[in-house]
Amino acid sequence: MIQRYSREEMNRVWTLENKFQKWLEIEIYACEAWAELGVIPADAVEKIKEKATFSVERIQEIEEETRHDVVAFTRCLAENLGEEARFIHYGLTSSDVVDTALSALLQEAASIIHSGMLQLEQVLKEKALAHKHTVMMGRTHGVHAEPTSLGLKFALWQEELKRNLERLSRAKEAVRFGKLSGAVGNYAHLDPYVEEHVCRRLGLKVAPVSTQVLQRDGHAEFIFTLSLVAAGLEKIALEFRNLQRTETREIEEPFSGGQKGSSAMPHKRNPVLCERLTGLSRILRSKVTAALENIPLWHERDISHSSVERIDLPDASILADYLIHQMIKIIKGMQVYPENMWQNLNLTGGLAFSQRVLIKLIEKGISREEAYDLVQGIAMEAWNTGASFRDMISGDERTTGVLTREELEACFDPAYYLRRLDVIYQRLGLE
Repeated sequence: MIQRYSREEMNRVWTLENKFQKWLEIEIYACEAWAELGVIPADAVEKIKEKATFSVERIQEIEEETRHDVVAFTRCLAENLGEEARFIHYGLTSSDVVDTALSALLQEAASIIHSGMLQLEQVLKEKALAHKHTVMMGRTHGVHAEPTSLGLKFALWQEELKRNLERLSRAKEAVRFGKLSGAVGNYAHLDPYVEEHVCRRLGLKVAPVSTQVLQRDGHAEFIFTLSLVAAGLEKIALEFRNLQRTETREIEEPFSGGQKGSSAMPHKRNPVLCERLTGLSRILRSKVTAALENIPLWHERDISHSSVERIDLPDASILADYLIHQMIKIIKGMQVYPENMWQNLNLTGGLAFSQRVLIKLIEKGISREEAYDLVQGIAMEAWNTGASFRDMISGDERTTGVLTREELEACFDPAYYLRRLDVIYQRLGLE
């Protein structure tokens, strides 16, 4: 069965119904302001509020003829109004409505994404605490390095997500601007009070200066922030994919009953959720370039940005929301295999503890150069022959002449590598 995205809350934000509703609110709020200024009759505003309705289908029918969405919208409203229709869109230009409404839509989208990120942060925190002392091999360059903790990985990811939450808050503010300043931004046919009133009613800030449009650096910041969120999620997905390899199999994404991994090979359990997340993260990040290119427009405005945003802003928001909830699903249902972690930890016969032996030799008065060469020589022989590094170092007179058996044994205790975790966890507020 094909899995379908069903996050109705985010999908609703980007419906034509919701967009046109925002347009209608802006038109009504503008009429309210004009009435307060004594430009249009107060009773006309009440009639507009009562009678101004629209149909998406009718707007689309009119747009087939006008080839202009805002004109189609205002004409649809006029069909339901009497003489009060002449006050609709009074003094406004299309972008006054479109850009201000877009800002309101982005506020809704950002709030939904923020809520999902908070849920993911809690899931990451739970795993960081649950696996604080789940010892496993740490790897650099894909090669065994030194023991670490599975919980520490989750703590790292949670901290990055917290930074992205802060970035999202800033990006949300960057697009929390409205403008009703006319065709070139100089209020030639508008009183600035109209702009102030509409923005206040929508919970937006007034753009200090604008052209016919709001400037697009804020929109670029918004998409770039979502791309950072996606990159952080892909980082987690990539770790899952690597640790799910057959030769490693330390953690595994959920595999539901009845799920099939391959049409040919019944044994397969593939990290398909993480791979999907990886691919979609690439799609989301690809939208940054177009968002940046939307910033420079001709003079006071051209329309080259519009077609891009009709695709990329909804797509980026929907993708980010989807990826976040996919990751929540993955982490909640993940499988952890501590026995495999322990087996992998001992796979190389103690090579991962070489630095601990090195430091103990230095502490006994041997120069770093001599100690390093001694330990490396034995380590390389263990690598090449498959022999146990621990046995070899424990049977070498150059080390046993300096270190006691107890001191050597202590060098291979994984708990030593987790002894500072409390410091890190306290620093992160994970208690």
